[in-house]
Amino acid sequence: MASPAIPSHRDLDVDNRRVFVRVDFNVPLGEGGTVRDDTRIVASLPTLRNLIERGAKLIIASHLGRPKGGYEAKYAMEPVAGRLAELLSTEVRVPTEEVVGDAATKLVADLRAGQIVLLQNLRFHPGETKNDPKFSQALAQLCDAYVNDAFGASHRAHASVVGLPQLVRARGAGDLLLAECKALSRLVDAPEHPFVAIVGGAKVSDKLGVLVALVERLRAGDVVVVGGAMANTFLAAGGASLGGSLQERDRYADCTMVLEKAAARDIRVLLPTDLRVGEGLQATRARRLPAMGPLGEAEMALDIGPDSEAAIAAAIAKAKMVLWNGPMGLFENPAFAEGTNAVAKAVAVCPGFTVVGGGDSVAAVVAAGVADRIGHVSTGGGASLEFIEGQVLPGVAALAPEGD
Repeated sequence: MASPAIPSHRDLDVDNRRVFVRVDFNVPLGEGGTVRDDTRIVASLPTLRNLIERGAKLIIASHLGRPKGGYEAKYAMEPVAGRLAELLSTEVRVPTEEVVGDAATKLVADLRAGQIVLLQNLRFHPGETKNDPKFSQALAQLCDAYVNDAFGASHRAHASVVGLPQLVRARGAGDLLLAECKALSRLVDAPEHPFVAIVGGAKVSDKLGVLVALVERLRAGDVVVVGGAMANTFLAAGGASLGGSLQERDRYADCTMVLEKAAARDIRVLLPTDLRVGEGLQATRARRLPAMGPLGEAEMALDIGPDSEAAIAAAIAKAKMVLWNGPMGLFENPAFAEGTNAVAKAVAVCPGFTVVGGGDSVAAVVAAGVADRIGHVSTGGGASLEFIEGQVLPGVAALAPEGD
């Protein structure tokens, strides 16, 4: 079981009470401080609207980017507050530069039922990432109840995720976090077969834990697809000549280990059989080669080829469950987007239960116009992977009722 039983925010008494809601508003900002993609903000709206309707005084908090432990204007929350205010059609107040202190305390004290304060970027305070008890206590003094709706941050043992809820008796999960746990628990606790896991991205080292967990948990006839630059490392470990392609030479033994574990359990590992290659990441033209190469010294494998697409689509078509995390290539370059787009479309027409996670994979299904045909689109990248590995997420565990 990947998560303990946790209460819903809907079970809490929030009428005229100060409710701290940890959200994941770590959104991309464009020039002029505008929100380029509000997907994560929109995902929080059901929880926020419900709390507002029930008379809560909302103190919302999130991290944004990677500030160095102090105020940085480029990571300030004002643009996020502006977009949230538009979506909720209500005022959202933001303290000046400090996360906690007189300004935040005054704004929270002035809140009335249904009103909102969005705290400054939590990572402006060094106590956030250190799970500093003093910072947790300062946050706790602002609220009467706590709700975590930031699944994507729940694998971090940070103050607002772990320290704070341990100080607040009235605590629960938001709708988004509950939906994530339900969907991912279905994959972990009640897998249906054939199961197809599609794992892509740049590095084997980033996905090794989930690859090992999958080949140890799946059964004969299931399929693990490996794509993206991490497939280069698998191919090179088998003797492919891949020129200047990205790979991790120190991970060849890990690749061999994964393949051997899968073979011992009769789990099929689909590696690319053909590739689209180009001369550097800025290449505008792709040429197709067999997966074993050889590539020229200046050439890089940047996408899977059409034969690989067809093999992956055939496996997906037979699946009763599909998990996809990580692109098949350099899909942000149109010359090397076909493999990822083909997988997105194949997952969308799969009759089984499908889950897509990771920022790039989610972007791919959105770009392909098929996001509404996916069973569950996960907002958590690293959190989703750790959940699937079978780890209990600290932020989820911190919501368990006392005594559990």
